[in-house]
Amino acid sequence: MDRGLYIAASGMLAEMARQDLIANDLANVSTPGYKADRVSQRSFSEVMLSNTQSGQQIGPLGTGAAIARQVTDLTSAPLKDTGEPLDFGITGTGFFAVRTAQGTRYTRDGQFQTGPGGTLVDQLGSPVLTQNGGTLRVGADGTVPASQLGLFNLNNARKIGDGMFSGAPAGRGTGTVQSGKLEASGVDPTRTTIDMMTSLRAYESGQKVIQTIDQTLDKAASQVGSVA
Repeated sequence: MDRGLYIAASGMLAEMARQDLIANDLANVSTPGYKADRVSQRSFSEVMLSNTQSGQQIGPLGTGAAIARQVTDLTSAPLKDTGEPLDFGITGTGFFAVRTAQGTRYTRDGQFQTGPGGTLVDQLGSPVLTQNGGTLRVGADGTVPASQLGLFNLNNARKIGDGMFSGAPAGRGTGTVQSGKLEASGVDPTRTTIDMMTSLRAYESGQKVIQTIDQTLDKAASQVGSVA
């Protein structure tokens, strides 16, 4: 099998994975507290080409590409005024903590509401926690002091879906919690759209390479092979 087919196919697979991440970012361009993902690619080991007659080295040939790693950009986004007393935004570092059926999870989405019994909960109904792990109650005036919400530093923060992160808490976050505001999405729609177009062009280039190789092999089999 022609080596070029493998090289082009590996590049197309890497771009497909990249496009999935970019599409997810674009879908969350309006999600409060959402953090965008970044990916880097690496090439497989290179093969040194040489002249079969003289032995002179010609140069290296890459054998394909793959996604090297995926990183979540945790940079703070600007806060937007909502006027809702149970909306909370974080300026700086830190995460809110909520208690879920899978254990304590962390989020930057401070769009909270009143749950059963007057408990402060997130959009999925999970109780929001204080710094000591207790729950919070919404006051008779429908508010909760921002200072009562827990704010946690998180080591090895990892996205697990629904705006949630897992990780190891490491003391109180150094950021500031403000009520009546929400952190905007960390997705830059212009940059992300450009990234999507660039990835699509790279994917299409891989397709063209495969088509060209296929046509070359077809000619080799049907035309060159038929020469007397």
